[in-house]
Amino acid sequence: MNFVQPIRDPEVIREVKRYLKEQNERNYMLFVTGINSGLRISDILPLRVSDAKKSYFKITEIKTGKDKYLDMTPQLQREFKKYIEGKEDHEFLFKSREGINKPIGRSMAYKILRKAAKEFDLIDIGTHTLRKTFGYHLYKQTGDVALLQKILNHSEPAFTLRYIGIDQDAMNKAIKDFRI
Repeated sequence: MNFVQPIRDPEVIREVKRYLKEQNERNYMLFVTGINSGLRISDILPLRVSDAKKSYFKITEIKTGKDKYLDMTPQLQREFKKYIEGKEDHEFLFKSREGINKPIGRSMAYKILRKAAKEFDLIDIGTHTLRKTFGYHLYKQTGDVALLQKILNHSEPAFTLRYIGIDQDAMNKAIKDFRI
């Protein structure tokens, strides 16, 4: 498994969103859902239209088996409202073109993100980048590692900081500012 990074620069996030929206609304919504929820890709792909009609996510995490309740951001609620217009409740949000009503798979989600990453010369990007980007920016806005640790369901604050790349940022800054 490769180690992936969050997208740290808000301007790059805006550019990726613009690029994905021009390419395909489904792909755009996949990206927006990930960076606004902090859910794992394995918990995003099975979401259905009925899930997007609520103001929160109520899921059982596939990785941990734990129940999770998480309010949606206002931006994500607005995006979903437009995206699900005219869709049936039972439809998957991120439908594959293959089959009648099947979600895209992890490998397709990965390909979508890798294509966008290539367009913007981003490295160390994968499906987990979405979750890490959410965590990174939530931490930068709140400074509350305990809250983020709880949202991401991590056991240690130090792991959460390392996970979202804050340790890497600190090391990079230390080297950049180093004088001898």
